Amino acid sequence: MLKFKISGLLLVMTIILSACNGAGSGGDSYPVRYSKAEDKAISGGTVTYAYTAPFQGLFDPAFFEGEDDSNVLDFITEAMFTVKDDLSTVPNIASWKESDDHTVFTFNIRPGVRWHNGDELTVEDWKFALETIASPDYTGSRYYSVEMIKGVEAYHRGETDQLSGVKVIDPYTLRITVNSARVNTIDNLWPYPMNKKYFSGVAVKDMADSDQVRKRPIGIGPFEVKEIQPGQLVRMQRFDNYYKGKALLDGINYKVVKESEITGLLETGGIDIGTAPRETFAALKELDNISLMQSPELSYEYIGFKFGHWDEAAQRNVMDNPKFTDKRLRKAMYYALDREGIINQYSYGLGKLIETPIPSSSWAKIADAEIDTYPYSPEKAEVLLDKAGYLDVDGDGMREDPKGQKLVIHYDAMSGSSTTEERTQAILQNWRDVGLDVRLNGGALKELNLFYEAVEKDDPTVELFNGVWGLASDPDPSGLWRATDLWNYSRWSSEQSEELIREGVGNKAYDREYRKQIYYEWQKLINEEVPMIFFAERVNITAVNKRLQGVHVDSMSNIIEPDKWWIKEMD
Repeated sequence: MLKFKISGLLLVMTIILSACNGAGSGGDSYPVRYSKAEDKAISGGTVTYAYTAPFQGLFDPAFFEGEDDSNVLDFITEAMFTVKDDLSTVPNIASWKESDDHTVFTFNIRPGVRWHNGDELTVEDWKFALETIASPDYTGSRYYSVEMIKGVEAYHRGETDQLSGVKVIDPYTLRITVNSARVNTIDNLWPYPMNKKYFSGVAVKDMADSDQVRKRPIGIGPFEVKEIQPGQLVRMQRFDNYYKGKALLDGINYKVVKESEITGLLETGGIDIGTAPRETFAALKELDNISLMQSPELSYEYIGFKFGHWDEAAQRNVMDNPKFTDKRLRKAMYYALDREGIINQYSYGLGKLIETPIPSSSWAKIADAEIDTYPYSPEKAEVLLDKAGYLDVDGDGMREDPKGQKLVIHYDAMSGSSTTEERTQAILQNWRDVGLDVRLNGGALKELNLFYEAVEKDDPTVELFNGVWGLASDPDPSGLWRATDLWNYSRWSSEQSEELIREGVGNKAYDREYRKQIYYEWQKLINEEVPMIFFAERVNITAVNKRLQGVHVDSMSNIIEPDKWWIKEMD
């Protein structure tokens, strides 16, 4: 399961909406494109997708770093395979067959797919992308998506100029051999081609700053880039040779404006679509010309317990902090939190309670009826604490530990929105209400980078911390939950968890139903052991002008099949 921190290092994917002048605000006219009798799509018109932060301008999938650029890529590029709403991976441009031992994949791509410069897509372009990412000179962060290919380590070290596990059979057939069988190979394999001819003469180390990436990017998607104003505007027009047929819209404008202008521009029609900040939700609900489309965010917010530290020499997590050894304490802290009330009051109700780290949109998510949902219950929390020996010995209202010693728990969280401080105090008060003296570490919220530095380096003052993890489509917990995972910031692991994680990608896991049951068992274990408190699955809000039709959203994106978007004239 590939992951990224929603707020942290790697991909900073803070999801916000920006507004702009453009279609609907005087820049384009809207002729009649809607037959009231038949209610069918009519082509024509240009719409604006809005964003509130300047984009970097890394317009190639192998090099982009955040949502600011990936929004553009969703209009101009396409992958060999695609992810459905249930987060399963299915063929798109490429279909495949696996060998009986699941180590050899033979891919066939659709003929006649054209790049925006007119070149035909061949498997040489895909092979070129794999070689680029595997190169020792590659400057991006996608090596994980090729590391399973046979011979990639030698190629990455510069010991050979041939990626032995990738072989071109003919212009439309590619054979990839991997090091070992793994049920989620397709989910993790890099699926985006790069036009080999277009990048001819550009060294891998120079690609990220090349004109092919920064100024004149091309793809195979339904729209092509016509103009880039760095950090502010990307103007795209319909690509008439798109392999699925011409898009309905004439074009897309992707433009950046101030966040303070969002509601006003939505009301006047200056914005057609974008992801809405939570702070605008109440006001947006009052706009008659806007639809608000909700989808679960592919991420979860959690409160982690620190069970130990990362041993750099041994490259594994060591559980040597006894403070949270008794799971009755951990469960009590779960029950003591009024998560729903906090979401409603401080997050505008835009969140769904969760009890496991597998997203609700996944085929592998266990039903809540099969696990404990940890509803807000101070009474249950107090009973558990009493049984575990956490009692108020000195009568000051705060509980001591089972040895009768003063118990203070330090809590860390990031600074952020205008409600973050009040929200944090509400969380701390919930715990104080059941007699647990939980205090903000250092007396203040931490700036994002300082927070993650303290958590990642296992600062001994960090005992309890509030974070957010973003997820990929496959439910494999590897990367966040194993004893050898650096990103396992809680430093928790168990033999049963390790065994289930291994089994979830083993040979038997090629049976989807078997794999699902393995992940059900793993979620039951996590739910019982409570290595962290799963606070909520966030909800994305996409604001869409009602004249824009054909928009579909899911937990992965709100830019899905934009070739089917169209404009109707409103009364």
